[in-house]
Amino acid sequence: MEDFCPIRRVDHLELWVGNAHQAAHFYTSAFGFVPLAYRGLETGSRETTSRVLGQGRVRLVLTAALDPDHAIARRVHEHGDGVGVIALEVPDVAHAFAGSVERGAEPAFAPVESRDEHGVVRRAGIRLYGDTVLAFVERAEYRGVFAPGFVAMGERASARERDGGLRDIDHVVGNVELGAMDRWVEFFERVLGFRQLVHFDDEAISTEYSALMSKVMQDGSGRIKFPINEPAQGRRKSQIAEYLEYNRGPGVQHIAFATGDIIATVSGLRARGVEFLRVPSTYYEDLTARVGPLDEPIDRLRELGILADRDEDGYLLQIFTKPIVDRPTLFFEIIERHGANGFGAGNFKSLFEAIEREQELRGNL
Repeated sequence: MEDFCPIRRVDHLELWVGNAHQAAHFYTSAFGFVPLAYRGLETGSRETTSRVLGQGRVRLVLTAALDPDHAIARRVHEHGDGVGVIALEVPDVAHAFAGSVERGAEPAFAPVESRDEHGVVRRAGIRLYGDTVLAFVERAEYRGVFAPGFVAMGERASARERDGGLRDIDHVVGNVELGAMDRWVEFFERVLGFRQLVHFDDEAISTEYSALMSKVMQDGSGRIKFPINEPAQGRRKSQIAEYLEYNRGPGVQHIAFATGDIIATVSGLRARGVEFLRVPSTYYEDLTARVGPLDEPIDRLRELGILADRDEDGYLLQIFTKPIVDRPTLFFEIIERHGANGFGAGNFKSLFEAIEREQELRGNL
C-alpha cells in the first residue's frame, strides 16, 4: 500500500494521570527521566496541567485535569493512569489527517496550529483502540523546548547524573477484546498503510493455564511497531483478560524502551527501586544452547533476571517491569537489540508463567 503518511518517529507518549506533579517525581526518580517543560495555571492553561519528561529520544508528557468533570479526569477515573495519546511526527499533519479520515479513521480532533516566538506546531488526532488517541504532530518549523504554551523547566544540567539509559521507544503494545485484533490489524493496514510483520497464535503464546494471540503491525520504514494482543481461550484468566477487566476495556498494555546497555540500565533501575518480573534460575541453565553465544556474561543476566532470544538476524535481551500503576495494567519493557527484529518469542512461555505467578498473588488467575 502507498506510504501516504510517512512517519518520522514517535514524537511523544502522553500519559493521562491523576496527579501530574507526583507522577513526574516517580518517573524522574525511578526511571531517570529529566523534567523538560511545564504547562499549567501559571502558563495560562486553565483546564489541564502537563509536565514533559525526556531521556534519550523518549518524550513522555504527563497530563492531569484540573476539573473533575474534564474528559481526562473521567478517563483516569475509569481506566486509571495510562497512555492517552500516541503521538507520531509526520511531515504534513493536514495531509496525514485528511488521508486517514478518508480511509475510514474516526477523527478525534481536527488539525490545530499553535505558535509562539519559537515557531509553529501543528497537531491532529484520530481514534485508536479504547479511549486512546493516535495524534499526528508536525514540528519541523519549531525550535522551542516542546510546544507553544510550555515553558522550559531548566533542569537539563542534571541529565547525565539521572540518565537511566533509555534511548528510544522500540514498540507500543495494545490489548483489545476477544475478536477485535483482526479489525485493528485491518485498521492499521487500511488507514495508515502499515503491514503485518509477524503473527503469534495461541499455540505459540500459551501456558498450562492461559493463552493469547498477537499480531505486530509495522510502518513502511520498519521503525514504528504496534503489536496488538487479544485473549484466547484458556483454563484460567489470561493476562490480557485481567488487563481488560481492570482497564475497563482496550488500551496500551506496555511501552518497550530501547537501551544500548541493558545490564547497566537494569542495574540502575533496580537500584532506584524499579521492580521487575523474575523467571526461575533454571531458565539460564541451557541459555547458550538455546540462543547461541552472547556478548554479555550469563551470570549477570541471571542476577538481574534479563531474558535472551535469537532470530535469523541476531539476538535480543529483554526484561519486563511489574505494573507501574495501582491496577494490573500498564508496565514497561527494556530491550537491547543485537540485530534481532523479533519480540522474544522464545521467552513467551517463561515470561507468561512469571506473569501468572503475579496474577495468582493478586487473586486474579
